[in-house]
Amino acid sequence: MMTQTITAVIRRDRIIIGLAIGIISLLAWIYMVQMAIDSTEMMSMAPGMKSSPEMLWLNIMMWSVMMVAMMLPSASPMILCFTRVTEQQNKSDGVTLKTLVFITGYLSVWCVFSVMASLLQFALSGSGILSLPMVKFESQVGAFLLVSVGLFQWSTLKQACLTKCRSPLSFLLLEWRRGYRGAFIMGVRHGVICTGCCWALMLLMFVGGVMNLIWMAALTVYVLVEKVIPDGRLFSRISGLLLVLTGVGVLITST
Repeated sequence: MMTQTITAVIRRDRIIIGLAIGIISLLAWIYMVQMAIDSTEMMSMAPGMKSSPEMLWLNIMMWSVMMVAMMLPSASPMILCFTRVTEQQNKSDGVTLKTLVFITGYLSVWCVFSVMASLLQFALSGSGILSLPMVKFESQVGAFLLVSVGLFQWSTLKQACLTKCRSPLSFLLLEWRRGYRGAFIMGVRHGVICTGCCWALMLLMFVGGVMNLIWMAALTVYVLVEKVIPDGRLFSRISGLLLVLTGVGVLITST
């Protein structure tokens, strides 16, 4: 009877976590769709970005929600693995809450990234480098970014971080900490690794357009595929080569 009860609790915890990931991601996407619909208001911020703290805060919120929408699905293998390991360590003791704390730690790192990305967007918009209405680079600057991100896909940092992102159990065994504080720290550490793996890809939003939902969805799918397919490192290098060739092609045709 006790075994059946524990099994039922474990099943319940996994369902709750799965639903939480799905609901949070869905709400983030709904928010981004609404922001895209109201993009006229969002894009009108560009000329006065430096002088408007309210617009800066709005932009930080936009980037933060965008990172939740794009990165939380790709983190689901790690999150669900954390749930399973926590179940094995603690049985039914606070598994759901500890997993939510882990998620909070993970997303907090991407929120920090969002602040930096928003400040970069403000600086670039203030200097006239970004163009309207989608807030993106002009073709030549975008081409250089494509080449740079493509080269980063071949870098040691990218490959090292990607390897850790693709090995949830190995990460948890090496980084395991007890308690809620430990769950938060592990979430932060995974967030740092994930950011190290994907930060350059996220800057590609400046190529396709910050409010371009199709571009956003494509990057979301790419990041997820890169982390879950059998040979993600090869996939990363091939895509990096394609980014470099695309950037060179855009540069040639725009001159």
